[in-house]
Amino acid sequence: MTGILLLILRTILALLLYAFLGWAFYSLLKDIRLQSQRAGLARFPSLTLLPNLVDKLDLYHFTSPEISMGRDPSCDCVLDQTSISARHARLTYRQEQWWVEDLASTNGTFLNEHTVTMPTVLANGDVLRLGNVTLKVLL
Repeated sequence: MTGILLLILRTILALLLYAFLGWAFYSLLKDIRLQSQRAGLARFPSLTLLPNLVDKLDLYHFTSPEISMGRDPSCDCVLDQTSISARHARLTYRQEQWWVEDLASTNGTFLNEHTVTMPTVLANGDVLRLGNVTLKVLL
């Protein structure tokens, strides 16, 4: 009789142990999913570009972490000027900063009148020049 009772107690204890482990793994998985959702919803500070064009008074306002600039209609910031390449420059948000990068454009990309030859950090009030188009950066 004691052998059967001992077997029943061992079985119950094993079931309780597996239930606890299952609950612990479920809680960890739920927490990992929540953290990945929070990371996926990371907020990027908005970026506004103010063009210095006589015939255009629009602001370009962006909230995505990557902005392509050029004459190509598929670009995020379409600048329809002959001095601008189809895919002229790219703005990206990484390492908690906005960066500008020239995409081997014909007429070059300039940041505060310095040629952009490698990815460069943008600051509020910087002036970007792509070809003949000047844009003021507002962060």
